[in-house]
Amino acid sequence: MALLDLLGRSWAMGIIWVLAEHGPCGFAELQRRCETISPGVLSTRLKELLATRLLAQEGSDYALSKRGRQLFGLIEPLGTWARDWAHDLTGSRYPDQARKR
Repeated sequence: MALLDLLGRSWAMGIIWVLAEHGPCGFAELQRRCETISPGVLSTRLKELLATRLLAQEGSDYALSKRGRQLFGLIEPLGTWARDWAHDLTGSRYPDQARKR
């Protein structure tokens, strides 16, 4: 339950996803890639993900730890499932594009 609580927090999975797809990033780059995340939320989530050892800090960059990469391997199929689900609901594999119609 602790893992689900952590992953359910605002932007926790988004940060993991960005680091999995783009590799190590500094704070400013992570904030840019997460688009609408506030600096305060990003700072809080990074501290939590570091404390739970899902992230590691490499100099000024943040990266997925070994456990973080393992976790991403488990949740990545949810992304595929979610895109398929969005397609069923909206006719688009990308819900943001469906809203623009």
